[in-house]
Amino acid sequence: MEIEHTQYKHCDLVKARGRIDSYTAPQLSEALNKITESGRYKIALDLSGVEFMSSAGLRALINTQKVCKRYNRGELVLVSVPENIRAALDLAGFIPLFKIYDDVVTAIGNL
Repeated sequence: MEIEHTQYKHCDLVKARGRIDSYTAPQLSEALNKITESGRYKIALDLSGVEFMSSAGLRALINTQKVCKRYNRGELVLVSVPENIRAALDLAGFIPLFKIYDDVVTAIGNL
């Protein structure tokens, strides 16, 4: 899995590529934790290059969302979610927990 991080003035964009499974999810968690630990809580996660996400990946998303939303500091939004991952989010009942945008520009504009 590859992760790209771009820091903007008021938010951060994280782009993941490849598979997010029990082996690679800690890498994603570490990248997201590094952002929140630096005091930045508005994060857009671009999933357009992600082929598969396991429950470990979903757990990383939920944990980050909890940290970001604590004390109304910000939120984690998802961008360009592939159909198979959207179905997994829906099956797990996580769709209402995230704002999902079709493109990065709209997501960053709404953060």
